[in-house]
Amino acid sequence: MVLSGRTIFSKINRKEIMIEPFTLEQIQPASIDLRLGTHFLAIDEHKNAAISLEKPGNYREIKTEEKIILPPHTFLLATTMETLELPNNLTAFVEGRSSIGRLGLFIQNAGWVDPGFKGQITLELFNANSLPIELTVGRRICQLVVAEVNEEAEPYKGKYLYQSGATNSKIYQDEEVKINSKV
Repeated sequence: MVLSGRTIFSKINRKEIMIEPFTLEQIQPASIDLRLGTHFLAIDEHKNAAISLEKPGNYREIKTEEKIILPPHTFLLATTMETLELPNNLTAFVEGRSSIGRLGLFIQNAGWVDPGFKGQITLELFNANSLPIELTVGRRICQLVVAEVNEEAEPYKGKYLYQSGATNSKIYQDEEVKINSKV
């Protein structure tokens, strides 16, 4: 069951969900808006001959306190301003805001935010437009939809637990990669 904004607010007040920093204006009818943080990563096209699932990629780090320009047809990792902690009986997923999507900015978070997750959310941004898009730090950029799981889950213990800032892909750490590399 997807939680209403009132229920999310109540759980934040009771410290069942931790979101820091938080303002009342972020609460929506059935979600909570998250804001754009100050840390970004871009794949360094000069240091990667190809992108591999078997080894870490090279990224350029970008920090700004104000604005960043996302050129046309460009991919960028970003972070939320907020740090999140979910209990073991809730899960969440990130959706782009419709008003931003209508400008050609696709905002994705690859998968669920698992029960027990703690950290900032890394966002995958793509400018599908033929014009640059100016992004302002602190602006509401996406929404977190929170849902109950049917029973308390094992807490998330994965490779992105406690992530801070935009975090690069760690797919090369996946178990199947380790098993296949021994063959």
